[in-house]
Amino acid sequence: EKKKATITGAVTSVKSDDILKSPVTNLSNALVGRLPGTIFINRSGEPGYDGSIIRIRGTNTVGNPSALIVIDGIANRSGGLDRLNPADIESITILKDGSAAIYGAQAANGVILVTTKRGRSGKPEIGFNYNYGFNTPTRLPDVTDAATYATMLNEIDEYRGNTPRYSADDIQKYRDGSSPWTHPNTDWYGAVIKPVSLQDMATLSLSGGSNDGVTYYVSLGKMFEDGVYKNSGTKYKQYNFRSNIDAKVTNWLKVSLDLAGRQENRVYPTRGAGTIFRMLIRGKPTLPAYWPNGMPGPDIENGDNPVVISTPATGYVHDDNYVFNSNLRGQIDIPWVKGLNIVLNAAFDESFRPIKRFRTPWYLYTWDYATYDANGDAVLNRSQRGLNAPELQEEFGRTSGQTTNAYLNYTKNFGQHAFAFMAGTEKQILKGNQFSAFRNGYISTAVDELFAGARNTSTNAANDLNQLYNRTRLNYFGRINYGFAEKYLLEMVWRYDASYIFPEDSRWGFFPGVSAGWVMSEEDFMQGSTFIDRLKIRGSWGQLGNDRMDPNTIRNDEFQFGNNFGFGGGYIFNYNTLVTTLDPSLFPVANPNITWEVANNSNIGFEGTVLEGKVNFEFDYFNNIRSRMLIARNASIPRTAGFDPPRQNIGKLKNRGYDFLLGYNGRAGELNFQIGVNGGYSKNEVVFLDEPPNVLPWQTVTGRPYGTRIMYNAIGVFKDQAAVDAYPHWPGARPGDIIFEDVNGDGTINSNDRIRL
Repeated sequence: EKKKATITGAVTSVKSDDILKSPVTNLSNALVGRLPGTIFINRSGEPGYDGSIIRIRGTNTVGNPSALIVIDGIANRSGGLDRLNPADIESITILKDGSAAIYGAQAANGVILVTTKRGRSGKPEIGFNYNYGFNTPTRLPDVTDAATYATMLNEIDEYRGNTPRYSADDIQKYRDGSSPWTHPNTDWYGAVIKPVSLQDMATLSLSGGSNDGVTYYVSLGKMFEDGVYKNSGTKYKQYNFRSNIDAKVTNWLKVSLDLAGRQENRVYPTRGAGTIFRMLIRGKPTLPAYWPNGMPGPDIENGDNPVVISTPATGYVHDDNYVFNSNLRGQIDIPWVKGLNIVLNAAFDESFRPIKRFRTPWYLYTWDYATYDANGDAVLNRSQRGLNAPELQEEFGRTSGQTTNAYLNYTKNFGQHAFAFMAGTEKQILKGNQFSAFRNGYISTAVDELFAGARNTSTNAANDLNQLYNRTRLNYFGRINYGFAEKYLLEMVWRYDASYIFPEDSRWGFFPGVSAGWVMSEEDFMQGSTFIDRLKIRGSWGQLGNDRMDPNTIRNDEFQFGNNFGFGGGYIFNYNTLVTTLDPSLFPVANPNITWEVANNSNIGFEGTVLEGKVNFEFDYFNNIRSRMLIARNASIPRTAGFDPPRQNIGKLKNRGYDFLLGYNGRAGELNFQIGVNGGYSKNEVVFLDEPPNVLPWQTVTGRPYGTRIMYNAIGVFKDQAAVDAYPHWPGARPGDIIFEDVNGDGTINSNDRIRL
């Protein structure tokens, strides 16, 4: 760790107090808006799966754009960032530029460093943090009521020359609710979504230290978050503990033992959130969610009435995760060489994830809108939906991580010169496996265990190739720092990495970085300034690697250098024997030349304070160029070659932009306050993606941001028939239709008029 004054890279951080100001159960969501140049995108509020996608300085690659997560010095810890207890965090630091090169093979998209709390010498301190919160959907669609919906359908019928399907009397009944059985007016979101759902978080901690050099921080935590559905089948619970103990054994030996664990319990209905919300938007306001007698209404699609499938009525999914992290650290101070020490780390992580899916039939009620009983009440028909009988699938996954490293630190100050040197090595092994079993034909829902199902339909397998892996990395790394009077600063870093993904003869990659800083405010000509308190100019360049090149699956990346085979469906021999076979078609053709993506990241920036520390500021401009991206060839090898070519390291993309921070520290009487704003801008551009040569210039990906889509350009609406006749249009276009731009000017609207947006 270094002082802010001597940092030369683009580094930003947030402290524990700021993290706890956000009352959220997911740590990644507590960081939103607090780290310049870092974007957090939350695409789901579902409890247990509500983590943000993190992008440091935007999109820098067409492959895996994720940042490297390092927790207490150990990368790729089981469970990652999301489910850490926010109350246990001391600080989070983001490395955004070439200074991340020391983390090598997986640092090309930036590095997130998480530091947990540790004890300090002194009397024991007991801490208790409790938060009771209310969640409500940020924004729900504003949907039409039944009368408006019926009116719109009549307008569509009129446009198409058909007889309107609803009479004026029908529309009036939908509007006034006078006939709820035949003319309901359903707000599907109101029927399914609660106005508020509850959450709470509690953490009890004990920290302190004795006079004999032992310090400690221990904590217990608990979280709960309810789903947004009424009678919700969705809930998340978590229990966690942490114990960070440091001991000074002798004058030359310090030992630390970190232990942390958590139990994550997720409960969901068997129909996923995507299906439930899809049915909410598909639910017509003219259909009942519930009949007037309280029974659930009819089907929407596949039995998916959302007032039912969002509850435990369809069964349950118990998705649990048990995570254990440990790290034993030793620091040896060499007595006969002042400033020289050796640090040794051995970290072991384990996680176990049992998932149990018990699916049961559910029931809906329909009415023929004609049959009544003797009392004049509608006669509803109860009908089974979903499965014919209950079924159970159980999965069990395990991941194991082992990280060992050793590094040497040496610091030396002589006069105004400050020198620091660090060199080390690290080995990391990550393993994963998964197993599943299935039975159906249950005679009741009373016993939800595998032994109660029909044996003739039972199956078992390791069913997810993405969860079967053995990933090994070895690296050497180093850093040299030099400073003169804390005025002129220089840092050089390097890392020599080996990745299991590449063939042995090209497995190693070298990743250097350099950064420098000039504290201008320390110069003699700045000493008389009454406005500028501190001003530092800094710049950096780093070459970083990325061997995580496919964001979705490992199948096409890992071991692509070999001719791999997979297990196919098999063939039948001797009329009744099914023999499993190896099938080369499950994997692409080998690419023996596969290698690293390479990122060349440059940064220049300045930071400081003015007006006696009242105003602080930072600004950085960056230019990132990613080459050797692993992409498919679209033009060089035609489909007539008879095979799917492997992806190759031929892609190139550049990403440029800036980020900034501006803060004001004020005082009004006894009131101290801080006001700040931060932000960033980035824009990427595809340099090469091997496009076919016949692509129209306005449809090329090259020269445009990655991820653009081909679409027609709407430039207005035809206001009358004269406007339709005066401009090229789709056959049958009428007044009121959209005007699509005739991009190529040939007088016809077709696929050639689509543009990249």
